[in-house]
Amino acid sequence: MTNKRTLNNLLATCLFVAAVGQATAQAPNPNPQKANDKFEQLGPQLPTPNTYRTASGAPGKDYFQNRADYDIKVELDDENRRIIGSETITYFNNSTDELRFIWLQLDQNLFAANSASGAARTGTINENGMSFGAVQGLSGVASVRSETKASDKYGYKITNLKDKLGNALKATTNQTMMRIDLPTPLKPGQSFTFSLDWNYYITEYYGRSGYEFFAKDGNSNYFIAHWFPRLAAYDDVNGWQTKQFWGQGEFTLIFGNYKVAITAPNDHVVGATGECQNYAQVLSPAQMTRFKQAESSKTPVMIVNQAEAEAAEKAKPTGKKTWVYKADNVRDFAFASSRKFIWDAMKTDVYGNGRKIWSMSFYPKEGNPLWEQYSTRVVEHTLKSYGNRTIEYPYPVAISCHSTAGGGMEYPMISFNGGRPEADGTYSEQTKAGMIGVIIHEVGHNFFPMIINSDERQWTWMDEGLNTFCQYLAEKEWDYNFPSRRGEPQYITDYMKADKAVLSPIMTSSDNVINLGANAYAKPAAALNILRETIMGRELFDYAFKEYARRWAFKTPMPADFFRTMEDASGVDLDWFWKSWFYGVEPVDQSLADVEWFQANSQNPEVEKPLAKAEAARKNKTMSKLRDAKDKDKSVVETDPTMKDFYNSYDPFKATEADKKKYETYLASLSPEDKALLESNTNFYVLTLKNEKDNVMPVIVRMQFEDGTDSVARYPAEIWRFNDSSVKKVISTKKKVVQWTLDPFFEIADIDTENNSFPRMAAPTRFQLFKQQGSPFGNRGPNPMQTERASGATKPAQQGGGKN
Repeated sequence: MTNKRTLNNLLATCLFVAAVGQATAQAPNPNPQKANDKFEQLGPQLPTPNTYRTASGAPGKDYFQNRADYDIKVELDDENRRIIGSETITYFNNSTDELRFIWLQLDQNLFAANSASGAARTGTINENGMSFGAVQGLSGVASVRSETKASDKYGYKITNLKDKLGNALKATTNQTMMRIDLPTPLKPGQSFTFSLDWNYYITEYYGRSGYEFFAKDGNSNYFIAHWFPRLAAYDDVNGWQTKQFWGQGEFTLIFGNYKVAITAPNDHVVGATGECQNYAQVLSPAQMTRFKQAESSKTPVMIVNQAEAEAAEKAKPTGKKTWVYKADNVRDFAFASSRKFIWDAMKTDVYGNGRKIWSMSFYPKEGNPLWEQYSTRVVEHTLKSYGNRTIEYPYPVAISCHSTAGGGMEYPMISFNGGRPEADGTYSEQTKAGMIGVIIHEVGHNFFPMIINSDERQWTWMDEGLNTFCQYLAEKEWDYNFPSRRGEPQYITDYMKADKAVLSPIMTSSDNVINLGANAYAKPAAALNILRETIMGRELFDYAFKEYARRWAFKTPMPADFFRTMEDASGVDLDWFWKSWFYGVEPVDQSLADVEWFQANSQNPEVEKPLAKAEAARKNKTMSKLRDAKDKDKSVVETDPTMKDFYNSYDPFKATEADKKKYETYLASLSPEDKALLESNTNFYVLTLKNEKDNVMPVIVRMQFEDGTDSVARYPAEIWRFNDSSVKKVISTKKKVVQWTLDPFFEIADIDTENNSFPRMAAPTRFQLFKQQGSPFGNRGPNPMQTERASGATKPAQQGGGKN
């Protein structure tokens, strides 16, 4: 820190500071202006408001959305891993436009031999070795999943496309989209009913849909999604949304009512979107009794227990069963089926309003003991946490299914989630946290995008980013010390400091995003956390976020609707933030370049002259003076007294009577307020703040005082309005500051914290010494539960504890 300086012109400086508070210093041009457009409005970057979508961010008076109702009969052919289905669809044209054709989505064609997705894959050969499947995937022969080799076997086989009168309909298939030409134009307010049959072979589970095979018992778990030809969206922004399914950008869908009859082997347990209409026909009497018990239980009840699931694993089906499900006002339908499934459930009053909601879990024994202990309880917690921040969960049930070891995928009322313990029933803390986190995330998707129905094919961040933010909050409510991977601003800094060539703005179309996890999940979640904690404050943010959910529940918002609603409902201008965080890729890097310390000159000679004398003496202790001190008596003046005069004994730092009289006259000229400021002994600090990158953010600075206490000052991002690269800020304090730190609570995603302190504080980097064979972290060892068990400190983990 620089040495203290005195402010000699008290009335010009002290009174100025008293008038404007902690203001920017006005000493000679301390803040040279630098024009920038950071705080200009988004303007033409946002679409023009209209009667469909208003300038406030709310739906307009002419907002519309079309609807499709489905009556589906489907059979799961377990022996051949095949889906065979037929459906009748009624499509409602609620738009103001006449439609001459309609579009259906054929997502299973992603795996067809001629899939454009496979042809568009890029990569290179790893000369150190690659699997055969990986090489095939790079060559374009395989689709998005290297284990699933695309061929004529995969993709839809569609037959018997006809209208309700039985007349054949003309259709044209373009990769994952199919256009049906209507016999007559569909006018506004009219509906069109048609039907078709289809079948396809199920791929291995690829993260969204498919089967998982268990070689040990020869059975498969099926997770069936994007499995039926379904209507594309037609809206006021895009007309028909006909973007192909490339595998990364997810789904753009419309709401409708579903009745689905699912035929499966009679030893399978089937969970699906909606409510089952015929449990009495598909469950055993004992299972039906447990189901009734679960309706009034506050803890999970085993409906199909592990003993029953293990018995089914070892047997063979003797026939088929049909499970009938009904779901109203949903945008999609998915189901899971297996003879290996354990099933637990509870029906609870989630929001304390008397309305009970089912929380359920389906999982094989390989998921225990984790799944029976946590899954259903986490489902209920998620509904409560998200509902309190958005809208109450409107559907009757929410289901978590255990798919594979990692990852997850979401559909209305049902999700497929990872998190699997070791074969011996032990698990690492990371596995447990990963499982709980992914269940929160995927069940949370019921709100974004299953209810707040954003266009996933175009804008991944609108569901994944908002959902990851809510997941972070729900994780903290589950466990204050939950090891969240995303949400905290500091978690995104490694990504933000990467080369711009590999960074995409958040506002990038889903299929074109590089590093989807960081870009569309982590960065938006961190951005929303910054808005809530640092820029808007919790009260304003929470109200605006809830209003967004209320406005757009069961509707399809676009990015501008979110941006505008957050500003409209909070009264906070956030255009600068959307520009830098959502439209830009620049990181945050604030630096505290310098701190100057001033104190007011009291002009009291009995105070100021001793201070000046001490400072002069300090500066007089040079190395030359110290070394020559032993010979000072040998100087000419000391050896010859005739060389001395008045000034050899004069003390310029002595307070004279004239000095005292002048001071008394000065005091008499001051008002009581001026005198109080003069006597306050206030410290004035001028901070030189630099914005090393191009992303402006609020300035948070902590002052640590010499008495061991501290204080934090906060300044809005608008501090950078007139110069977005360097500003000076005056801060006054009663106490002396010994250490200054920017962003002390890691709030703004600053990528370089080493330049945040003044005086600079070196941050040590720890290194580890290890023998030649390598680091102890190089190989994966036993998890802590296994280590403790081996030492006899814990009992073996139990699987299938609930066998009621």
